[in-house]
Amino acid sequence: MAKTRELCKDIRNKIVDLHKTGMGYRTISKQLGEKATTVGAIIRKWKTIKTTVNRPWSGAPCKISPRGASMIMRKVRDQPRTTWQDLVNDLKRAGTTVSKKTIRNTLRCHGLKSCSSCKIPLLKPAHVQARLKFASDHLDDPEEEWEKVMWSD
Repeated sequence: MAKTRELCKDIRNKIVDLHKTGMGYRTISKQLGEKATTVGAIIRKWKTIKTTVNRPWSGAPCKISPRGASMIMRKVRDQPRTTWQDLVNDLKRAGTTVSKKTIRNTLRCHGLKSCSSCKIPLLKPAHVQARLKFASDHLDDPEEEWEKVMWSD
């Protein structure tokens, strides 16, 4: 469920004042037109920390907006071999400066993980030798001999 709007400070203080007079959650919610759960949450907060002011959030705010994250996902989906440096440059052009780790975390949050392709030689030395031996063995074969061969391609 999406987050709803925050109540202004005056309404929160009014809720606490009404609670101090002995009114219940439901009567306060009906009188002010707010949900009973909201009224209860404000009163519980007032009972624990003795204030109704919103405290600052823990942690750092997200550097990449949801629109930036969708831009990253679109680019990676269209071009799977995109490097993180390309993504950093795209976001920098859009006005957001981020690090490699931020992009990696964003991709991981959206269900993608990075992997690099393994660099292996196409042919092993044994295969090269076998091909050279075959070519030298059949170098002098007549053309009629090759017409009898069934090719797999």
